[in-house]
Amino acid sequence: MTGVSTGAIIARMKIFHCAFSIPAVGCFLVAACMPPVANAQASLTEAQSLVKQGQKLNSEGKQDDALKLYQQALGKSPDLYEAHLESGIALDLKGDYSAAREHLRKAIEVAPPDQKNRALRVLAVSYAFESNATEAEHYEKQVFDALLAKPDYEAAAGVANELARIKLESGDIDGAAAWYKSDMKDTDKSLWMFRWAHAQARIAARRGQKEEAQKQVAAAKAALDKANNPDQAIFLPYLTGYVAFYAGDYPSAIVDLGKANQDDPFILMLIAESYEKTGDAARAKQYYSKVILINGHGPTNAFARPVARKKLAGS
Repeated sequence: MTGVSTGAIIARMKIFHCAFSIPAVGCFLVAACMPPVANAQASLTEAQSLVKQGQKLNSEGKQDDALKLYQQALGKSPDLYEAHLESGIALDLKGDYSAAREHLRKAIEVAPPDQKNRALRVLAVSYAFESNATEAEHYEKQVFDALLAKPDYEAAAGVANELARIKLESGDIDGAAAWYKSDMKDTDKSLWMFRWAHAQARIAARRGQKEEAQKQVAAAKAALDKANNPDQAIFLPYLTGYVAFYAGDYPSAIVDLGKANQDDPFILMLIAESYEKTGDAARAKQYYSKVILINGHGPTNAFARPVARKKLAGS
């Protein structure tokens, strides 16, 4: 070892120590030898993987298990946007709205620029779970204004339509009417007329204006025929069933809504309520149970899931 400095010997010992550590402490020593940036990237990758696993569990209705994984993800990356957003979604589905909004507000705070609007809309939907249209509007309007400023009129129209529906199903009928007017015309005039008449029929139904509702249903049918758009056809029995429900014609509502989208939790809820109104509690329970099996986080589930949970708890 003659001629080799003490510093060089120590340096060689460190290299040897990192390369040949025994398995019991190997992971710790490898991590200790990794640069800070590599450590941070590894933690982020692990956190994102946990979020993906949690999303799968949430889609299966296992919100508690999903939340455990999201919490682990946040332990590795406290400001991870996806973990906060998905935590809020899972908590909303559990009915823990206050805790959900803490995560969703944090998600808005840490969201990348291209995800800001999504985070705002998810928080708006969170308020829809409690039929709080005023707070929902506060967040939806921020997105609406931002899209108009771009300008992206088509996307802005979608936000206006979403907020109008939240208003309508939260009981703010006048507010819904105002926001439906903000839904700019589609390039397909007949398709736009169908959507407009569809909205006006539902507003009239909620106001108890039976004749006006039927007038708008007829206008919607005529517009749909002109539009020649088969993809929109499934929305017609939803409309006729909706109008029948609010007119108190529950047998007709059951028939028509049964022809509508059976993956839509709001439609399933209306069917359940219609059966309940006719005195068929068993069938009502079946449909409320179907609602609970749907784990999406959107306006239709925000309208339906709290009702179904309450009804099933009461039964």
